This record gives sequence, C-alpha cells and structure tokens, in this order.
Amino acid sequence: MLNTKFDELMEFPCSFPFKVVGDARDSLADDVVSVVQTHVAGDYAPTTKASSKGSYHSVTIRVKVVSKEQVEKLYIELAAIEGVKRVL
Repeated sequence: MLNTKFDELMEFPCSFPFKVVGDARDSLADDVVSVVQTHVAGDYAPTTKASSKGSYHSVTIRVKVVSKEQVEKLYIELAAIEGVKRVL
C-alpha cells in the first residue's frame, strides 16, 4: 500500500474527488467508473475535460470512501488503467 496520512487528515466516511488524467480516448471515463464500481457501487456521473491541444482527457469522479486503505487502493487501481498518466 501507499504510505499516506489520509487517516490523519480526513474523517471517514467522506466524499472524495479523484481526477484521472490520461491519453485522449472516448472510453477513459467508462474505465474509471468500472474501477470505482468494483470498490464502491453507485450511480456515477464523472466529468470529462479535454486538454487545450486535445491530447489528454481528465476525468473527475466523486466517490464516498470509508477508509484510508480504500482511497489508496483506488489510487493504485486508477493509475493502472491503460493510458493513465496521473491520478490526483
């Protein structure tokens, strides 16, 4: 796992935004929702924005998380999506 201090800085459960930046492709948001659904089932409506040159997309999704471990696991799995450059 990651060595974060989320448990010291946050009170769980809470709504947590993840921003996933990756190569521009239509299915990026679907892949993000798919990963999130495996941990926190729900009806998600992520927002997607294209970079100024259109090379990248950023997908923002809010997830109700219940623990530090869940946040860390989501960071790891979202970063493993093909074409993802950063998870913020």
